[in-house]
Amino acid sequence: MKAIAQTVYGPADVLELREVARPAIGAGEVLVEVRAAGVDPGVWIAMTGRPWGVRVAFGLTRPKVQVRGRALAGVVAAVGAQVTGFVPGDEVYGTSSTGTFAEYVAAKPGRLARKPAGLTFAQAAAVPISAVTALEAVRDGARVRPGQKVMVIGAAGGMGAYAVQIAKAYGTTVTGVCGAGKAALVRSLGADDVIDYTRAEVDRDGGVYDVIVDTAGCRPLSLLRRALTPRGTLVIAGGGHDSPGPVGGYTRQMRAPFVSLFTSQRLRGITSKERAAELDDLTRLIDDGVVTPVIDRTYPLASAADAIRYVAEGHAAGKVVVTV
Repeated sequence: MKAIAQTVYGPADVLELREVARPAIGAGEVLVEVRAAGVDPGVWIAMTGRPWGVRVAFGLTRPKVQVRGRALAGVVAAVGAQVTGFVPGDEVYGTSSTGTFAEYVAAKPGRLARKPAGLTFAQAAAVPISAVTALEAVRDGARVRPGQKVMVIGAAGGMGAYAVQIAKAYGTTVTGVCGAGKAALVRSLGADDVIDYTRAEVDRDGGVYDVIVDTAGCRPLSLLRRALTPRGTLVIAGGGHDSPGPVGGYTRQMRAPFVSLFTSQRLRGITSKERAAELDDLTRLIDDGVVTPVIDRTYPLASAADAIRYVAEGHAAGKVVVTV
């Protein structure tokens, strides 16, 4: 099969379109014919091996998994003997740790769900990871309640666009923070107000927000806290993918719980659990018309390197997807 693979860490130039062996599945796995794959900042991290601390998981000197990509949407091609929830022909979406920029991928059933009927494969591939993380940040991390004031930083990005929609679905008043030229998009997602970060900072109105969901990953905790109410909640759901230090932008996520011990404000970081249960919850929101994926660009499999370069620039409005 064709796949986008690499043997060494580095920039997008290390990626190659290759012929590789089609994955064999175990008794508890599903073989999916991939139709589309989402492009997330995590793909850039796995490709470059930066920040350096991630190499403990990805491979110290070279990538353990050579095929890139994690989120997918496609059609079940085969199931292992112990799999009961899926049959060949089912349209699914979810994640796999074995690389999704490929024609086929082996996946765990617990990381797959049935694709929402109203979405294309490209739209569905834009949901796993970004939308799941946004759901967990708003619902579980922030524990939002109707009537609260919520700020979403990075509101026009892949994760932030979902966070705005989900926060509105929970009956909150949402302020989106985005760059110049994206205000109309963020308002179309349901935001009640927009802050253009090129003209004003997030503490423009003082400490008025009950919840801040930060998907952008660059502002210091002290600045974010100034925009919170005295008992407000900060959820850091994104880390700058190219920030300095051994764990890069995840430094803030690691610091937040410790700072929280010394303040009445609740600070925490969150990462996606990538479970089918969250995908099923999102499917209901999508079917109800509450959440809609926002696609900035799609690229063919052979141009996956260009897709990653574009995401790494940090200016995508919504999600970027590779079609297979």
